[in-house]
Amino acid sequence: MSANKRKNLNAMEEDLESGSDSETSSDNEDDGPHPEAYTGNEEVQIDFEGRSPTDPDCHGISQLLQRVFLKAHINTMQMADMIIAQNFVGSVICQCEADGMESDADDDMCEDGTIFGITTALNITAKKDVPCIEQFRSFIVQKAEKHAPDAVLKHFRDVLGNEARPIGYLINERFINIPAQISVPLLENLYKEINVAKQKGMPFNFVYFLMVIKFYRKEAKKGKPREDTYTNAEEELIAEKAVNSFEYSVADECDMGMSGDWLEGDATLTPFRKVVLFDAKNLPELIFDIQKYVNGQ
Repeated sequence: MSANKRKNLNAMEEDLESGSDSETSSDNEDDGPHPEAYTGNEEVQIDFEGRSPTDPDCHGISQLLQRVFLKAHINTMQMADMIIAQNFVGSVICQCEADGMESDADDDMCEDGTIFGITTALNITAKKDVPCIEQFRSFIVQKAEKHAPDAVLKHFRDVLGNEARPIGYLINERFINIPAQISVPLLENLYKEINVAKQKGMPFNFVYFLMVIKFYRKEAKKGKPREDTYTNAEEELIAEKAVNSFEYSVADECDMGMSGDWLEGDATLTPFRKVVLFDAKNLPELIFDIQKYVNGQ
């Protein structure tokens, strides 16, 4: 497919948080809230579209990947280059080009060319010798050794070591507070594009998908149970379908903006990552479940 293909995404209202960008300046810290600080009530209208990744998207994709891996030694620029090189599979989320006065308001929110999200899959079995994929695979095993039960660790090692059963690293990253509705057309397109690639004999015949999911945890307190909040809401459904998973805290690697302490009165939320493994053949069923979820069914 052409690198210039367009995938239609529904326009929707987004609550974009000023604290969602890890590069937000903290030079003007005061004792009290800034009079223009985000209070959780602002709302803007932005139209998004999905398209194939192109060379200028490399830095934006890399930044989204960095939000997953934080301080891990993984070359996210090289991984972004890999994503762009296989641009017949996967989509980036960007702002639609708008006409008229509304675009001026949107321009105040973001710079031209901002990449708001990426949905794609990388073959981490066939590409295991590429340095960034080798780093990623080692990272997963090291985290499993430290945080997973023995049986889960063994399963991850066995799966990663079996070259006859390819694994796809499913990437589903986007800015905070872009709602789950947008994931449905992106995942549907990804599934279709993977099938087209398989029909052409390309190495996308995955047996498993592996994901690294971001979520926040509010610990049990005063009789209230522990509560987990997923950054991308649809990924809670994916985690429930996992054949195996483990999780780990990244509290020591995050600043306050990423750890969830955004609004006055917020409870302390601890940032976590959950590494999940699920059967690739279940992706259509998961997309169907996500669609029911976003439609409130």
